[in-house]
Amino acid sequence: MKIVVAIDSFKGCLTSKEANQAAAEGIRNSFPDAEVVQVPVSDGGEGFMEAFHAAIGGDLVELTVRDPLMRPVAAQYLLHDKLAVIEIAQASGLTLLAKEERNPMVATSYGTGQLVADAIRRGAEHIIVGLGGSATSDAGIGMLHALMDAFSKHGSWDDIEELKHVCFTIASDVKNPLCGENGAAHVFAPQKGASPEMVFQLDKKARKFADVSAKHFGYDRSEQEGAGAAGGLGYAFLQYMNADCKPGIELLLDTIRFHEIVKDADLVITGEGSADRQTLMGKLPMGILKQSDHVPVCLIAGKISDKQELLNAGFAQVECINPEGITLEEAMRKEVATQNIIDTVRRICRQEIIEKKKC
Repeated sequence: MKIVVAIDSFKGCLTSKEANQAAAEGIRNSFPDAEVVQVPVSDGGEGFMEAFHAAIGGDLVELTVRDPLMRPVAAQYLLHDKLAVIEIAQASGLTLLAKEERNPMVATSYGTGQLVADAIRRGAEHIIVGLGGSATSDAGIGMLHALMDAFSKHGSWDDIEELKHVCFTIASDVKNPLCGENGAAHVFAPQKGASPEMVFQLDKKARKFADVSAKHFGYDRSEQEGAGAAGGLGYAFLQYMNADCKPGIELLLDTIRFHEIVKDADLVITGEGSADRQTLMGKLPMGILKQSDHVPVCLIAGKISDKQELLNAGFAQVECINPEGITLEEAMRKEVATQNIIDTVRRICRQEIIEKKKC
């Protein structure tokens, strides 16, 4: 029997790798001789770079860049031949700031630009950027300034030759435009510390930047899907680097040829911290389901709503790992979550045994 495990991180609790290992233990408790294939996964946020590293190898390049408040911080990106994979949270992430430090009026994406510049200097010709977990809402202006500082000889964007031979792909499931009530500021800035007045100012600033940029280039990509991702970093990549935008999980699964991994599998187990009808809007488990062909896919999560809709979408089983009545604080403890995944997957596998005996 072959079982493929591809579980997203349980944010603030378990990494994808840790969740996969717990599931693998649960499988072996029921199927000691099973072939268990663990696939670390991410949709563009936490663990994106690590997922690619596990899949394709390469070197993790570490350097000191600027965090969202322009303080020095150690950050990494993946370099594999001519491909670089950058996770913007490494330099511009919300987790780099204390709660009282969150302020998207001053937070900058400059450090992300430094990572991009270093990758180009080391020969990267294709750069994949995971746009998840940002602390910024600067429409990518900070990142562009960093690239100007690195490469522009005369203070003009147009004289940067180094960017002209690099292909960019942004990984994001965000479909929001840059501006307006569904834009980066209105939808995402409040969770980064923005007050209602800040939201208004950030949106106004982004609109002005987009208008100026459109006049310069002769086209405007501020309404394109993904422009509002990562506080508008998506827009900067689309407008200034002519980037392609793809769902993060689709990009990862295509790269690792996931459909070939699962083609002879008997079962796939995927999961995420919280599963509900939003899962059906292109989140990671749906990406796994779509590429699993006719293999049964079981979905586990720390919290589940809209279970019937998830089953109707095609998941063979949808199981909550947490017992009823458990507190959030207890459920978020790493050792508790690990054991709950082990127990849940063991239960799923035993059900699988029963079903096979019936057949």
